Amino acid sequence: MSVVRVGEINCNTDWAGVVFDCNVVAHGAARVHVMNDSSIDPLSAFRSTNTLGTLNLAKQAAEFGVKRFIFISSIKVNGEFTVKGSSFKFDDTYVPDDPYGLSKYEAEVGLRKIAQETGMEVVIIRPPLIYGPGVKGNFVNMMRWLNKGVPLPLGAIHNIRSLVSIDNLVNLIVTCIEHPNAANQTFLVSDDEDISTSGLLSKLGLSLGVTNRLLPIPGTLLEFLAKLLGKYAVAQRLLGSLQVDITKTKEQLNWEPPFSIDEGLKKTVQYFLEHP
Repeated sequence: MSVVRVGEINCNTDWAGVVFDCNVVAHGAARVHVMNDSSIDPLSAFRSTNTLGTLNLAKQAAEFGVKRFIFISSIKVNGEFTVKGSSFKFDDTYVPDDPYGLSKYEAEVGLRKIAQETGMEVVIIRPPLIYGPGVKGNFVNMMRWLNKGVPLPLGAIHNIRSLVSIDNLVNLIVTCIEHPNAANQTFLVSDDEDISTSGLLSKLGLSLGVTNRLLPIPGTLLEFLAKLLGKYAVAQRLLGSLQVDITKTKEQLNWEPPFSIDEGLKKTVQYFLEHP
């Protein structure tokens, strides 16, 4: 496998060395996880990479005769959270107001237009939170806290969230490379085993081999405190629900997530312990 370095991804990136003589392009690079964004215009910064950079790549791919373009979008195109008991679906109509989500939404719109104009097939995959070896953000922080025996006030959080392990996501991407039913479709993906924050912490604790110290603090109180501390967005990700319906993905592609959430968490924890 050869590596081609293209530099910054934007509307001017030259992809010729990447897409030359390719049949399929899978694009997952994006501007993400900018927790303390110092950009004067965050939306423009996200659009530069996630929208214009993606569409530039897709146009060059079509010019070089690429047959299928697989775009790793985001569940943020559907929204930030779901009401408990409901799930996001592939055909939900929603326009995000979050800069990252909006940049992905606009990329999807542009890709569908390119598909119509060029005949290149486009496949869109919207994952929720992706975890696996090397995971960052709140996920690795939770493992650190658990491993240190820090009491966590999340024992009473019985929300429902969909997650996807990197292995299951990659397996779906590989399925979409050649599957005839994937052409010009949008798919949601998950481990198909939704879980609460407290349930996730319990599973992580078992994999880490530590005793969970989960304090049963009411979610309403935690939300109130998070607002006072300016951490409401973080609290929403820990306290709120976000479920995805992958019925279409399973039926149209005859696909099932090959790895359980327990297997995915075990690999994640093993890497964490080996790379503290």
